[in-house]
Amino acid sequence: MDSIDRKILAELQTDGRLTVTDLAGRVGLSVSPCHRRLRELERSGTIRGYRALVDPAAVGLTFEALLFVTMRQEDRDTLLGFEAAVARVPNVVQAQRLFGDPDYLLRIVTADLGAYQRLEDDVLATLPGVQRLTSTLVMKNVVSERPLPA
Repeated sequence: MDSIDRKILAELQTDGRLTVTDLAGRVGLSVSPCHRRLRELERSGTIRGYRALVDPAAVGLTFEALLFVTMRQEDRDTLLGFEAAVARVPNVVQAQRLFGDPDYLLRIVTADLGAYQRLEDDVLATLPGVQRLTSTLVMKNVVSERPLPA
């Protein structure tokens, strides 16, 4: 990974819809070498994909919570079962396993508090191995979907 690859990544994180021609111009390459580098970044998994960033409020998801999960037991099968189950819950938009206590941090979006309460009671509390759930409500997103530093 050299400085040109980093420039390509920085530009695409800002605007993933750039044409190869526009991208090449921004990073100071001709189209063919830029296209080769872009294909290699995709092939290597450095670029994992492309997607649209959707405003949650525009699609009716105006409530966000951070949920700390403490597991009852932490054996391999329980953790894998929990992680597989969390991956199937569409309202969980981010899930991270943590060192120490709590064991997991989940970022969850729903339409409102009532929808969140139902999701927590009916789905999240029943996931494999869960001992305790602790919610923190998001008041305001200050930094969100920030590109990785170059």
